Amino acid sequence: MRQQKDSYHHGDLRQALIEAAIELIAQQDVSSVSLREVARRVGVSHTAPYRHFADKDALLAALAEEGFRGLADALNRAIKQAAEHPLRRLEASGVAYVEYAFAHPSHYRVMFGRYRSKELSNDSLQECDTNSVVLTASQQVFMVLVNIVIEGQDKGVIRSGEPKQLAWVAWSLVHGLAMLLIDAQLPLSNAADIVSMANFMTKTLTQGLMKE
Repeated sequence: MRQQKDSYHHGDLRQALIEAAIELIAQQDVSSVSLREVARRVGVSHTAPYRHFADKDALLAALAEEGFRGLADALNRAIKQAAEHPLRRLEASGVAYVEYAFAHPSHYRVMFGRYRSKELSNDSLQECDTNSVVLTASQQVFMVLVNIVIEGQDKGVIRSGEPKQLAWVAWSLVHGLAMLLIDAQLPLSNAADIVSMANFMTKTLTQGLMKE
């Protein structure tokens, strides 16, 4: 058994707790996460996590925020490396989305988990602030897709329509593929096969979004 310790340098304990939660989710599920259990895994007292997280939801919100920021970085890197064409950028972002989700399943389950639909308590400013940060991070990811759609419409290569609705179509497609892969509902586990399927689906998507 690990010796309990509370002598982390500033910032280390918070990240260690998040990483322990990720590990726990990977081994079991989101419902198994508790501040007491992650504290035990990190090797600190059961009260130590409360220095950084008010409760389990605050810990999960921090994990979700980390996931959304990582996803946004992955999409932006893919877009920068893609050809200077909105449809190619949309395809690249879709493939990057699926790759990130498959590589970070614990993050992804929390990012879109049901706990986020929990009605916030008005008397908990800390909880509201935390979930507001998560919402902002998720919106940043969505706006990456919206901005590509708008660029494509401006250049006359993407069909007319409400940009957010078209972005929802794109997000729904890649989200669905990501969840099927994470839940092992498709006979794909090889990285090359996953990228190939993601490429096929995103190309099919862009064909439907092309302006006639």
